[in-house]
Amino acid sequence: MTTKPPKGHFNILYFASAGSYTSKNVEALPAPLPLRKLFATLEERYQGFRASVLDHSLVTINLTYVDVPGEDAAEEAEEIVIQEGDEVAIIPPVSSG
Repeated sequence: MTTKPPKGHFNILYFASAGSYTSKNVEALPAPLPLRKLFATLEERYQGFRASVLDHSLVTINLTYVDVPGEDAAEEAEEIVIQEGDEVAIIPPVSSG
């Protein structure tokens, strides 16, 4: 169970290689944040994270899978914005043997 993020923030959960790369399981980031800016924001914090992990990962917001549009994506009428109190998960591919 994760703790509630501080006021004005959302939690981001890092699973598998995402947690290994960031050395964190959970982190609070300022909200609101347009979903299309999520990967660029994380890349600023963790250089090389996008190519190593994010570009191959699934993303959920409040347990619902979402497609992350590119930073240069045209403004959409119903753009998703990550809000205060939301829970975002970064789920890299995992393999089993």
